[in-house]
Amino acid sequence: MSLLQVKNLVVEFPSRRGTLRALDDISFDIAPGEILGVVGESGAGKSLTGAAIIGLLEPPGRVAGGEIVLEGQRIDQLGFEQMRHIRGRKIGAIFQDPLTSLNPLYTVGRQLVETIRAHLQVSDAEARRRAIELLKDTGIPAAEQRIDHFPHQFSGGMRQRVVIALALAAEPKLIVADEPTTALDVSIQAQIIQLLKRLCHERGAAVMLITHDMGVIAETCDRVAVMYAGRVAEIGPVHEVIHQPAHPYTGGLMASIPDMASDRERLNQIDGAMPRLNAIPTGCAYNPRCPRAFDRCLVERPDLMNAGATHAACWLHDAADPHRGQGAVAAQHQRERAAGERAAPDAAQPLPEVQP
Repeated sequence: MSLLQVKNLVVEFPSRRGTLRALDDISFDIAPGEILGVVGESGAGKSLTGAAIIGLLEPPGRVAGGEIVLEGQRIDQLGFEQMRHIRGRKIGAIFQDPLTSLNPLYTVGRQLVETIRAHLQVSDAEARRRAIELLKDTGIPAAEQRIDHFPHQFSGGMRQRVVIALALAAEPKLIVADEPTTALDVSIQAQIIQLLKRLCHERGAAVMLITHDMGVIAETCDRVAVMYAGRVAEIGPVHEVIHQPAHPYTGGLMASIPDMASDRERLNQIDGAMPRLNAIPTGCAYNPRCPRAFDRCLVERPDLMNAGATHAACWLHDAADPHRGQGAVAAQHQRERAAGERAAPDAAQPLPEVQP
C-alpha cells in the first residue's frame, strides 16, 4: 500500500498576463521505506512538487486540481492549522541550505526540544534525551555537549545533520529532502547519502529526494521520476531509467554526465533550454529540443505509457502509431519557423556556394 499518492496534481500561478500552470497533471506514489528520486533541470518543477506536498506553496500559487493523499487521508484541501499538525508529525522536510532552516539565535538543542514537544506528549527531560539520541543517530560527535551549541558553531555538514535530526524529531512517515547535498562537498555528500539510506531503512520512513545530480540518484534511490516543464517525463526503477532510458530527455541527461574513461574534449549537452511557463510548446513540451521528434510530437501531448521496465511520456512507445519515427525533417522545419529562423531552402533551387 502506498504511503503517499499524488494524483493528477495541478499547480497554477495567476498573473496579470494569465494563469501560469507550473505543474501539469503530476502523478506518482511512494511506498513505506522507499526512496523516490525526483530529478530534472532547474525550472522543471521538482521543488514546487515538494512544496505542494508539504503545503508550503507561496501565494498566489495554489493547487488547482488533483489530489495529495497521505496514509489514506487527503491533505491538499486542509487548512493552515490542520497542515501544521501534519508538517513535522507526518511529513518532515530537509532543505538545501541548513542556515535558512536553523534559527541562529537559539541552540540546536532548544530547536530540537521545541519541535519534539510541539508534536509529541513528552516532558522537557524526555524531549532533551530524544534530541541527544537524534544527534547521535545523525552522526554528531559528543552529542551531549554539542546539543547546547549554536548553529554557527557547526560546520556545513554538521548543520545539515542537525537539519536531518530536526526532520526526524517527530518520527514522520515521509521526508521531503529538497537537494540536501547541493551545498556540501563531495565527501560530506557521500556521508549524508549513506545517513539518509540508513535512517530510511531503520525507521521505515519514505523519502522523496529532490536533486539535479544523477549520481546521487543512482547511489541513493529505489525509483526515479524525471521531470520536464512541470510534468513527469519518465518514472521507473532507478537502474532501468539510468541504464536504459526510455525518454529522449532522460537519455540526454545521462549522456551529459562526464565519463572519466572517455578522452573526449567536449561534454555532451542538451541543446536549447527549459521553456518558460508562458511559452510551453504545443504537443510534447520537449519537442523543440528532441532529436527524435516527429510530426505527432508537435500537436499531441503524450501521457505516461508503458515503455518496458519504466513508463515514459513519449510517442516513441505508442505501438499503435505506425508513423512514429517519420516526419522528422518536417518537424525540424516547423521548429525552425516557430523560432523565427530561416526555413530550409527549396530542393529545386541550388544551394549557394560556400567560399573557402
